[in-house]
Amino acid sequence: MKIAVIGTGYVGLVQGTCLAESGNDVVCIDKVAAKIEGLKHGKIPIYEPGLSELVHRNQRDGRLAFTTDLARGMEEAEIVFIAVGTPQGDDGGADLSGIWAVGRQVAEVLRSPKIIVIKSTVPVGTNAELARGMADATKVAFDVASNPEFLKEGAAIEDFNKPDRIVVGARKPAVAERLHALYAPFLRTDRPFLVMSPESAEMTKYVANCLLATKISFINEMANLCEVYGADINDVRRGIGHDQRIGFHFLHPGVGYGGSCFPKDVRAVIHMAQSRGLPARMMAAVDEVNEAQKNVLFQKIETHFSGSLRDRTIAIWGLAFKPRTDDIREAPAMVLINSLLEAGADLRVHDPEALANVRAIYGERLTYCDRPYGALEQADALVIATEWNEFRNPDFEIMIRLLRQPVIFDGRNVFDLARMTALGFTYHGMGRAAVDSGSAPKRQ
Repeated sequence: MKIAVIGTGYVGLVQGTCLAESGNDVVCIDKVAAKIEGLKHGKIPIYEPGLSELVHRNQRDGRLAFTTDLARGMEEAEIVFIAVGTPQGDDGGADLSGIWAVGRQVAEVLRSPKIIVIKSTVPVGTNAELARGMADATKVAFDVASNPEFLKEGAAIEDFNKPDRIVVGARKPAVAERLHALYAPFLRTDRPFLVMSPESAEMTKYVANCLLATKISFINEMANLCEVYGADINDVRRGIGHDQRIGFHFLHPGVGYGGSCFPKDVRAVIHMAQSRGLPARMMAAVDEVNEAQKNVLFQKIETHFSGSLRDRTIAIWGLAFKPRTDDIREAPAMVLINSLLEAGADLRVHDPEALANVRAIYGERLTYCDRPYGALEQADALVIATEWNEFRNPDFEIMIRLLRQPVIFDGRNVFDLARMTALGFTYHGMGRAAVDSGSAPKRQ
């Protein structure tokens, strides 16, 4: 098929590239000329494992093209995906200005019937409103479908190629059938293709993210409770996870969720509920717990150093909101950095991919280290804020030599508590009793 994708962010670029990889002719469209020029020359604006190679191969083979010309880019397309950003607005709801602008522009240049597919995460009712607005601007026939994405940053290529399910909101069976034909190569393992109303499809995306965010806030609150009572959340996780009604997914304690989806989607659901006069007590609590959790590491550090952090040097491993991405939006590490800087600490930071994005915010206020061990030199403590795989099995003897004090604040429970004690570290995990070097576990 001939496909156009409007927007070359995380969703649009992955969508277009993976559809090209399956044999379709795809044109990706974006209004930012510098981004399009970079893509034409192989410069990928985001870090996503495997994406650069796929973009290069499909460009080389003529199946993937990039342009800023909307009319020309979608001229031959049968299906046009809208994958522009819907950031959080000032009122907590999704900012749909990008969606409305693209809808108007598409309607103005529409010359032949097309299926317009909303890929962006949008509140319930956006599909219907966009269809009405476009109908006022063009006499050309079109259909508007909804097709929410369920991609995880850091695993987006695999998620696209091996989806748990495809969700499509369509008012006409013929539209659903064309989208089924497009996605058929990715459904060969009998994964379901779920057709529903656009309103249900729009809601499905939000409900999925809200439930996952709820699980994270739940386990973090339980971890904090375990800690003050001397229980170990890792043992508790095993104790509940083998219950088939509960499972293990998204029950890893840490420093809170971040990124471009969970925070804004939880707040968008709160806004949707309140705009219809409904309470959103659970989602409000999830958001409140998560924001508080982002401060837990700083509180541990401040307590350990008796409230005095001025002129202390703190090393931080991991800055992105999760591993395998350079995305620092709403990242817990950013909250920690702000608190430590305000307290007067000097910071030496390392992340495999996110250093450039962090430098763009903090400039020379931080010391940026290309290698994890470099961040440890003469540091009074190490903080692990993101669980990159390369942090899981370091050389602990080197770490002890480099650190001024063998103190670790493990925000992701990467290391084994008993081992760290035996090695001589003072170790602070999440939801586990703090351990001083050479001592048995004790309650905080």
